[in-house]
Amino acid sequence: MEKTKTHKKMKVEIFIPCFVDQLFPQTAFNMVRILEQAGCDVLYNVNQVCCGQPAFNAGFHKESRAVAEKFLETFSGEHLVVAAGGSCTGFVRNYYRQLFTGTELSEDVSIKAPLFYEFTEFLVEKLKILNTGSTFKGKAVYHDACGALRECGIKSAPRKLLHNIEGLQLIETEDCERCCGFGGTFSAKYEAISVAMGEQKVHNAIAAGADYIISTDLSCLMHLDGYIQQHRLPVKVLHIADVLVPG
Repeated sequence: MEKTKTHKKMKVEIFIPCFVDQLFPQTAFNMVRILEQAGCDVLYNVNQVCCGQPAFNAGFHKESRAVAEKFLETFSGEHLVVAAGGSCTGFVRNYYRQLFTGTELSEDVSIKAPLFYEFTEFLVEKLKILNTGSTFKGKAVYHDACGALRECGIKSAPRKLLHNIEGLQLIETEDCERCCGFGGTFSAKYEAISVAMGEQKVHNAIAAGADYIISTDLSCLMHLDGYIQQHRLPVKVLHIADVLVPG
């Protein structure tokens, strides 16, 4: 695993979002494997819960705050927290202060929220790792998930890592920053629009010659894969941790 400079071994806590925990646990194991190979001591609190974003986005702020209170309790505030997704990371960073303004937990939020990092952001910005030593053959497009790009400002980190994977050809598309159409409850309330957005994203990837669509967020990838599976299309989706893990 190549690094631009050496770094001290550090303890990090991890947060595994609901989609990953319930549907794609192997991605979490791959993320942990990469972090450990990078020299990190990985800590996982088995009592961690949802960050509260689904309730918040649906307008149930009181209910979201109740979940977020339990979420905060499971992190020590002593270490950086690495999350397997930009959506949850962005929510904790940007909206917890709004949720807890004027409450007794506002100080706790001010300490813990800045500690959260999306996985690729942590590798590149904190550990200074650009090459995880993985190999992966094929052509891929990268989808800028809204949470990672718009909430966390993550653009270059995943691309730097992907460009250093032996055997992988990364193709840039004009719609890389366009929403996939998932948007949580948006996909349920506005199904036709959501499906059309996903359809466009998938077919643009295929037209570009991609074998894979890679992203930081499995919620987006799950949405796109639903369309792919239904129409039996020749492209697959992969979380970036599943591509970066050495064979």
